Amino acid sequence: MHIGLKALALTVLLVAGVPFSAWAVERIWDNELRRYLTEAELEHAEVFMSEDEAVKIMLPKSQRIRRELIRLSHEKKEQIEERIGWKFPEESFEVYIGETGDRVDGYAMLHNTIGKHRHMTYMVGVDAEGRCMNVELLVFREAKGSEVGKKRFNSQYEGKTVSDPIRINKDIINISGATMSVRSISAGVKRVLVLVDEFYLKPRGLGSDTVASRKAEKGFFGSIFGN
Repeated sequence: MHIGLKALALTVLLVAGVPFSAWAVERIWDNELRRYLTEAELEHAEVFMSEDEAVKIMLPKSQRIRRELIRLSHEKKEQIEERIGWKFPEESFEVYIGETGDRVDGYAMLHNTIGKHRHMTYMVGVDAEGRCMNVELLVFREAKGSEVGKKRFNSQYEGKTVSDPIRINKDIINISGATMSVRSISAGVKRVLVLVDEFYLKPRGLGSDTVASRKAEKGFFGSIFGN
């Protein structure tokens, strides 16, 4: 019977009396600290709110909130990656849709993106016209950098659309010592805006392509008639 190298290494460690937990613990090197992170640092997690609480903040006045799963075909995934400028592994996303009567109030999506070493969990709210309404941090798992959850920081995402860069040193102010977390949340906000644009706004004739076309048309006629 063939034994894989990992299984063989585990057998040797067990025979040698080395505890499995000590062998299995993930080791992550921190370039800034110039050492491996401790087990306590790897297990660190600040929980700020639940998913249900975040949804209520994002869509507070909706009469009903339904949840949909959107699946990305290979072509659609590549299209979205090209728009946001980075690749991601996910092929599906859950979307909360707030409705009152026959009107859509907005959308909310839970995201998990990597900060410096570990994933952080946050929710992004988008209004019916594709503007970011709010960003709320649910769980932060790094030893430092949780300032990205403070309103004085994430309020700068409010009003952003797919047309905005949403990047550090362009339209987002960085937090010293938390650059990776800021980049991660900024990239996540951009992805949510693009997903909502592609799956919900464009089919209703409210997407970025329609808005751009109207602006171009207005500029064209304005140049002709001097308005």
